[in-house]
Amino acid sequence: MITELTIKQVEKISKALGDPYRLKIMKIVSNNNSCTQCCDVSAEFNLAQSTMSHHIKQLIDADLLIADKEGRNLKFVINKEVCEAYAAYISSLVL
Repeated sequence: MITELTIKQVEKISKALGDPYRLKIMKIVSNNNSCTQCCDVSAEFNLAQSTMSHHIKQLIDADLLIADKEGRNLKFVINKEVCEAYAAYISSLVL
């Protein structure tokens, strides 16, 4: 279990969440109780495949999404540990 994030991790997560498309991707994946397929996420946007790949890669690199490749398909789940640690860090900033 992640108890504390480094400043570098917080910075990377903050940058990844600083885009409205990425926030919407996170919301779509979090609304699904199990894995969400990449094609299901892409269907919600009117973006080029390369642009979607870029946004998803940013979320994976920030450890916000966990990707599981199944053949040619990618499935995603929210990394709850990292999201909870990030929320705890942000909450600690409140005086």
